[in-house]
Amino acid sequence: MNIRIANSEDINDVVNIENTCFTIPWSRDTIKREIEINDLATLIVAEENGEVLGYIGIWFILDEGDITNVSVLPGHRRKSIATKLMEAVINLAKSKKINSLTLEVSESNAAAISLYEKFGFEKLGTRKKYYDNGEDAIIMWKVNI
Repeated sequence: MNIRIANSEDINDVVNIENTCFTIPWSRDTIKREIEINDLATLIVAEENGEVLGYIGIWFILDEGDITNVSVLPGHRRKSIATKLMEAVINLAKSKKINSLTLEVSESNAAAISLYEKFGFEKLGTRKKYYDNGEDAIIMWKVNI
């Protein structure tokens, strides 16, 4: 498994993951901007045998990191790919002297919540009706990384 920073050649693979994993995925243009233009954003991909199996996105703003997306193709879940992506993004944040990380997660996504808690994230708030389907988002933070 190769964990690395995404580049322009990964755009189609990341778009495929978005379209496969989310009912309202980010557009190709948004993914392209995140990889090629947005200086605040970094996408990290998990690749095996030339296939991108998952990715994580983060924005670095001042001394905080905002994890925007974590996604793994359904056929490759439960193989520690998301764990490796989380480890990579936390290590990258530490190298950038980031003090804290935050993210929003669907309140029904127990697997993701469990993963984030494993990494020391704590539930510190709720965004009511945050998602297009009306579901609330749980706001989680990891401080003093």
